[in-house]
Amino acid sequence: MSDDRLIVALDLPDALSALKLAEKLGDDVSFYKIGLGMLTGGGLAVANELKQEHGKRIFLDMKLFDIGATIENAVRGLAQFDLDFLTVHGDPHVVHAAKQGAAGSQTKILAVTILTSLDRADLDASLIRPGDIPDLVAERASRAFEAGADGVIASPQEAAMIRALPEAADRLIVTPGVRPTGAALGDQKRVATPAQAIHDGADHIVVGRPIWSAPDPRAAARAILDELNG
Repeated sequence: MSDDRLIVALDLPDALSALKLAEKLGDDVSFYKIGLGMLTGGGLAVANELKQEHGKRIFLDMKLFDIGATIENAVRGLAQFDLDFLTVHGDPHVVHAAKQGAAGSQTKILAVTILTSLDRADLDASLIRPGDIPDLVAERASRAFEAGADGVIASPQEAAMIRALPEAADRLIVTPGVRPTGAALGDQKRVATPAQAIHDGADHIVVGRPIWSAPDPRAAARAILDELNG
């Protein structure tokens, strides 16, 4: 049986590869993430097919950032695809505009706090103000919630801190940077195991490479599901 706390990232080069993986995973996986890397490879078509023909839930990870009017129009167009989750950057003006664009749809707007592939040195290079990453993540999450975000994207290492925020009541926390015990870290720098991420307050975990690069992707997904339910 599937468990929609697990979201499988379809970080694959084209629509055919993504659909083949979804076929291999079958009924064990009910929720998929489609990101920018798949967009030019037929990502929206994959989202529509998985949603409409196979009854899967869809997380479109676009991390949108622009002026308010552009964000509102873009989200209004994307919401027509009957998405479950859509990401935007967590700046309050972006979140507010995205919520306006999603009005009347079932699409939940998730705000990106700080990418899980970044550390303090990366933030310094980008001229982001000084401060410990967990504190900056919590502050960005709080401001995103105040702007109307339905949830946030944050590393599992910050999930507990965000869940403790008064503004986080009834809001979603979705954590990438999740690696099963023994898996390679890849390009992620702030990681945790699936069970730890859920224990610390995450509602959903996003796992990509440890599943789609496994010799048996379905067995890899089942192992994560067993960990979540163990």
